[in-house]
Amino acid sequence: MCETIKDFQEFREKMNQRILASGHLEIKRFFALDSAAYRDQALPAKTKELLGLVASLVLRCNDCVTYHLLRCVEVGYSDEEIIDAFNVALVVGGSIIIPHLRLAFARLDEIRQNSN
Repeated sequence: MCETIKDFQEFREKMNQRILASGHLEIKRFFALDSAAYRDQALPAKTKELLGLVASLVLRCNDCVTYHLLRCVEVGYSDEEIIDAFNVALVVGGSIIIPHLRLAFARLDEIRQNSN
């Protein structure tokens, strides 16, 4: 795990560039599909970010949790809305989610501190 949000963002950007520079067609297609899935369609992009956050918690992917928390804050979700989504993930995923929930709260706090 990256220690700070800044570390996370820098590492993610650097490695995404490296991955895409590999020139592998199917990898590029998957990255494009992932980006397209979060655009406005039948569901607004804002809603999709919250769905991504819940799915990331349930799947226990800390990098994904961090990314979607950043996006949820960027698109304007309040802490209360985000925490309510955390609860949905906890109910769906069960107690195994708790360590990831700890990280999610810590990341949310850091994101809010950095935005002040």
